[in-house]
Amino acid sequence: MIDHHADENALERLSARELEVLKLVVEGNTSSQVALRLGLSPKSVDTYRSRLMAKLGLEHLPALVKFAIRRGLTSA
Repeated sequence: MIDHHADENALERLSARELEVLKLVVEGNTSSQVALRLGLSPKSVDTYRSRLMAKLGLEHLPALVKFAIRRGLTSA
C-alpha cells in the first residue's frame, strides 16, 4: 500500500531547487543538461540529486522516477 501522506511530507522537505532538479532528472535529462538549464555545474546537480534522493529515502534513479510519476510531478 502506498502512503501518499508520507510522500507529501517528503516533498515538503525538498527545496525549490531540489524539486527543479527532480523534475528535470526524471524527464531523462543528464546532469550536464540539468546544469545547463539551471545555471549550475554538473557536480552541483549530482549533489542536489543525491541529497533529494536521501531525503525521499530512495536508493536509485528508477525509484526516483516511479516516485515522481506517482506524485504527478512528471508524465515520463
